Formats: sequence, C-alpha cells, structure tokens
Amino acid sequence: MRTAIFGFSGSGVSELFAALAGPKAAAAGARAMSKVPEPRLDPLIALFTPKKITYSEIEFIDTPGGGTRSGGLGERTLVEVRSADCLLGVLDAFSGLNDPAAQMEAIETDFLVADLAVVEKRLERLALDKRKNKDLVDPEEEKALQAVMEVLESERPLRSEPELAQAGVLRGFQFLSGKPVLYAWNLPESEVAGFTPPEAPNGALILPVAARFEKELAELEDPEEREMFLTDLGISESALNRVIRGVYELLGLISFFTAGDKEVRAWPVRDGAKAPEAAGVIHTDFQKGFIRAEVLGYDDFLKAENFKKAKELGLFRLEGKEYLVKDGDIVEFRFNV
Repeated sequence: MRTAIFGFSGSGVSELFAALAGPKAAAAGARAMSKVPEPRLDPLIALFTPKKITYSEIEFIDTPGGGTRSGGLGERTLVEVRSADCLLGVLDAFSGLNDPAAQMEAIETDFLVADLAVVEKRLERLALDKRKNKDLVDPEEEKALQAVMEVLESERPLRSEPELAQAGVLRGFQFLSGKPVLYAWNLPESEVAGFTPPEAPNGALILPVAARFEKELAELEDPEEREMFLTDLGISESALNRVIRGVYELLGLISFFTAGDKEVRAWPVRDGAKAPEAAGVIHTDFQKGFIRAEVLGYDDFLKAENFKKAKELGLFRLEGKEYLVKDGDIVEFRFNV
C-alpha cells in the first residue's frame, strides 16, 4: 500500500509526511512505513500473549518537486507519484495566499493532460504497428485505450469509470487520473473541527488536516498528551488515523486476522475477496494449495471470549473457495502444497 504525498510548493507536503511518518522516520528519509491502528487485535493479544504482534502497514512517500500553480505540478512530481497505489494531495488552505479549490482543480487537470499524452502516444504507436502487421496489435488494448480517450476528452478522470480503470490490459500504463486520490485540505488547527468539505472530484475524498499542528503533535511522546491536545480542538482522532481510513476506503480494503501463540497479525485484503485470495495475501502457496478456511467472525469471538468456548458453541465455520472474507474475520487456512 504505497501512498504518495504530493502538492504544490508551500502546501505543507513535508509537514504532513512528518505527521504521518513520525519524527524519527521523517528524519531518516522520504519513505516511511506507518502501522495501521487496529484495536480489534487487543483482545486477541490478551488471549494469546503471542511472541510476535504484526500490524498492517502503509508506506508513505514524501514526493519531491511541487511546481507552481501557474506551471502545474511539474514532470518530476507526476513521474514520482505514478507508481503509487494511492495519492494524497496536500492543498494550501492555511496561508491565505492560495485557493485550495483552484489547486485541486489544477491537479486534476494535470492528471488528465498527462494521461491524454500517454494514450495518444500509445494509440499512434498501435496505428503504425497495424499498418505493418495487424497481428502486432492487441485489439482489446486498442479498444480499452480508445475508451480511455473518450473519458479523458470529456474532462472526467479515469477513476470515474472504475471497471475501465482497473482493466488488466491497462495495468501497465499507471494512469494518474485512474488512481484513488485523497485530498488533504491543510487548514489552521482552529478550523479543522468545523470544516465542511466542498464537493470532491469524481472518485476522490477530501479530508481536513492541520499539517503543522499534527507534525508537532507527533513529536510528543505521551499519547495521553496528544489526545488532550486533539480533544481541546474538538478533533476526534489524529490525521494518521483519518488518512489511513481514507486510504483503506479508496483502495477498497478490509482486514482479517490470524491468531495464535506465535503471532497475532492483521492482514489487508480487497473487500469482496474470496477465501483463496485472502490466503494468497499470506503466501502464494496458501492460495495455490487452498483446501478450506476455518473462520470465526469477530463479533462471535467477542461473544465467546476465547477460542475454546467458540468451538463449544459451534461458532467456528469451515468455509470453501467461494467464501467472501468479511472485515474482522479470524481465519486459519488449510492448504496442501
């Protein structure tokens, strides 16, 4: 889960990166892994006292570049963010020098223009290949690219057509307007709690943050002190928690758990994934040799309080290849390689 943080110069990109990554990780470089908070692991940890506890992680990337509003984000920024799974655009709503809505519109335009250039270049190449030999051209790719062209020319981001954006034949193009985007409306800390977000572009989310304040908050070692400052400002939770929730929502992810004496662990998986796909998140051998999954729903676990009682109550279920994994499922996979 690679999330690239980007924006125009002076919008607070590095401050937000430091807030999300923490001061030590931010000082170490432009990439940092942040643990996904998962309080649902706590009862499992208390039950098993495992040797190892592993949380899901998101990689945050502090993207260089930034450009100017009049000149766009710049080629360097566009190249850097292209390989990310999710984009986090930071908008200046704190200085009074910029219009964050105009910055958001400029970013969306940059994405459309960059994607159009990629599509036009590829279609021109396919046309040349077609003249030489029709067998050189994949008709599915050509058809998909023409569909992409229609979407972009109508000034809509590719993410507004999710099925097209996720088409396997287009995966290698890494279209910018097809990527999930979370826009961080970077406000003074006193304005975060009362912020009403404007309408977001197709398929995007808008999140209020106070990057400088959150950066300073992340430097405090006492979690109770951090909580006190947030409460005083009427902010329910940190920017890190809210950004992670936004990333999960945009990427369509849920969590399942594995638990035992050796390790209690949270795993991210696509919402709507069947059991073998979830098994493959742990190891490809689990997916290839999948037999069945032993599943305990999280609410059933809380009801039983421990695995022994859950089995006595018949709350464990054996599920096959068609089972859709649910958020919070506690799963043990049976497989044969």
